[in-house]
Amino acid sequence: MIQPEAKQRIIQIVGNENFEDSKTERLVYSYDATPNFQAMPDAVVKPRNTGEVSEIMKICSEYAIPIVPRGSGTNLCAGTCPQEGGIVLLFTHMREILEIDEDNLTMTVQPGVITQDLIQKAEEKGFFYPPDPSSMKISTIGGNINENSGGLRGLKYGVTRDYVLGLEAVLANGDIIRTGGKLAKDVAGYDLTRLLVGSEGTLAIITEATLKLIPMPETKKTILALYHDMEAAARSVSKIISAKIIPATLEFLDRPTLKVVEDFAQVGLPTDVEAVLLIEQDGPKEVVERDILNIAKICEDEMAISVQVAQTEAEAEALRTARRAALSALARLSPTTILEDATVPRSEIANMVKAINEIALKHNVTICTFGHAGDGNLHPTCTTDARNKDEMERVEKAFEDIFIKAIELGGTITGEHGVGIMKAPYLELKLKPEGIAAMQAIKSGLDPNNILNPGKMFAKDNRKRVVVAR
Repeated sequence: MIQPEAKQRIIQIVGNENFEDSKTERLVYSYDATPNFQAMPDAVVKPRNTGEVSEIMKICSEYAIPIVPRGSGTNLCAGTCPQEGGIVLLFTHMREILEIDEDNLTMTVQPGVITQDLIQKAEEKGFFYPPDPSSMKISTIGGNINENSGGLRGLKYGVTRDYVLGLEAVLANGDIIRTGGKLAKDVAGYDLTRLLVGSEGTLAIITEATLKLIPMPETKKTILALYHDMEAAARSVSKIISAKIIPATLEFLDRPTLKVVEDFAQVGLPTDVEAVLLIEQDGPKEVVERDILNIAKICEDEMAISVQVAQTEAEAEALRTARRAALSALARLSPTTILEDATVPRSEIANMVKAINEIALKHNVTICTFGHAGDGNLHPTCTTDARNKDEMERVEKAFEDIFIKAIELGGTITGEHGVGIMKAPYLELKLKPEGIAAMQAIKSGLDPNNILNPGKMFAKDNRKRVVVAR
């Protein structure tokens, strides 16, 4: 509960129209895209600028009020569920692209800018912002930065952190800091920019970002390779990379996912094969032509039963759209769809997919698998029903086994979704107690009262998906 005096002070800062504490409004922001997690905030606040965020943080620090920054709520680790109540901070008034600097190849934006809008504005100027999470049509850049979001182009171009040059952020005590800037080189002190990217709102509130842009690729081509053998598809991935070819996109879908995606998107995907690789290369025309020929030959040598090059951009876009629609397509199968992201070295993809299928059989649950094969980031997706408590217990055990197997294969528990609440019980598997202690020391130093997105990352005792009503 927010103390009456604190409430009035916050309203004086943002105005009555930007402070909501009705049950309806609180309910709207009690959950994100993670199935079966919910926790009611005490209020929803919409600041108009960095100064207001700073003043709000000072009040929250004084009264020990939890505060959770939120974009569009598309994250899949319950990272924006206000687990301990308090304030959900929205950036609906902070949606401006402040500058496109063509001389320094940068773009400066506020956190509420929609990712696809940012990408389109860059392209209108002839520039390219590569990070492309599947949620980019509705996700915000602030959310992308907090989660260090990836996407289909991550293999060649990297993820969000590779394009964040500088940040403006508000600390737990209300101090405003600036990190980095429009610089190609900067080693002055600790790299606070990288520390804040991917910190899931637990260390600071990001209010502005300076992003790196690159020139638009000259051309691109897309290939669809079909396989009757999962291991042959995995071998193709390794052979493509070992041939010193780094595609812009190298995606994988298994047979169950293919069928569901084709039923949903209806773009002519085959449903009678065991695996599909969706491969795209971009760059100078002569390089793309050469790489596409070499990629096609590698796939054929590794027993692909068909290798098709998209003949038009419309055909290629249909394939990309179908891949991005995988989660939406799978969500039609059952009342609850749980999408995860275990990541392994690309050489272990076949072993990981095999293990996922064995784990699904062991626990008698349905799991479809797709993902970014080029960087080893797989998305085992379980279609289930949260009302079936017995099945949900088996689902949780299956995912725990998947995370353990990923670690055994030299991988990690999350490649792009983040830790939040969902992965917190498993973080120690990856980092060990010493790593957790180092993270907690950083958290305590920047947020001694633990008011910034509390209950995330370190909640070792919560292995169940829960609904918390307040």
